[in-house]
Amino acid sequence: MHIPDGFLSVLVSALFWVISVLVIAVALRRVSRDLGEREAPLMGVLAAAIFAGQMLNFSVSGGTSGHLLGAALAAILVGPWAAVLVMTAVVATQALIFQDGGLVVMGANLFNMAVVGVAVGYAVYRLAQKLTGGQRWGILASGFLAAWASIFIASLSCALQLALSGTSPVQVAVPAMAGIHALIGVGEGLITIGALAFVLAARPDLLSAAQTPAKHSRGLLVGGLGIATLLAVLSPLASSHPDGLEWVAEQAGFLEAARGPWFEIIPDYVLPGIQNEALATILAGVIGVMIVLAAVSGVTLARRKQAVSEQA
Repeated sequence: MHIPDGFLSVLVSALFWVISVLVIAVALRRVSRDLGEREAPLMGVLAAAIFAGQMLNFSVSGGTSGHLLGAALAAILVGPWAAVLVMTAVVATQALIFQDGGLVVMGANLFNMAVVGVAVGYAVYRLAQKLTGGQRWGILASGFLAAWASIFIASLSCALQLALSGTSPVQVAVPAMAGIHALIGVGEGLITIGALAFVLAARPDLLSAAQTPAKHSRGLLVGGLGIATLLAVLSPLASSHPDGLEWVAEQAGFLEAARGPWFEIIPDYVLPGIQNEALATILAGVIGVMIVLAAVSGVTLARRKQAVSEQA
């Protein structure tokens, strides 16, 4: 669902830059106020795991593929405002370092994945939790519904952006994006269930309230970072089929509108200068994990310290 430059008009791109920046600014203020210093590492590890998980595309019927979005999972574990920052770090790193998603349209990608994905995932999860009475099995069921809905609605947002830009008519873009991402959402839901099951076994208190708890365990952080690293190592096994948006662009005839990146650092998640492609992909994934981990942990700690100093 990473939109490349060229798919959206300048006006639409600018509009969603403004919206996304405003939401991210509010998220920074809320996280600075609500989270303690010990939650920053948890957010960083979560961002790293989501980044690595997004590298593992899984095949979907029809010759396409999907990958984890992670917005619902982030919202469930650390709350919506912290999740916005987690997803922002992931999407920004993908665009700036790995040339996955355009720079001009990054505001739209942030809106779809860090704003819509998080908001829908969190709202559906909280509603489903109320309907299931907070039962343990309801956590997994609610997580699946939240993850599926986050993918599906984010894809509709992307389709509407394409239509507003005149790239593809709404009667073409919406059904095509909705159809393929309804299938991808099933994979997202199953991955989310697995992640929540791990959290239930390691730290069930993370799922007992709407807000992030005031403590964390070193085991969870180490385990989460270990999972992120493992996913990066497994990244060469990802499906080579085009993702949902690329498949729709090819079928609808606007794939050629995509523009190449302005610059290249680690394009297509393959570290330059290494002949073994599998090793180059693994190293690129590990580098990405470290960048995202450091970015989220650093920003949240800095904002927290600033908020404390302002209150003093």
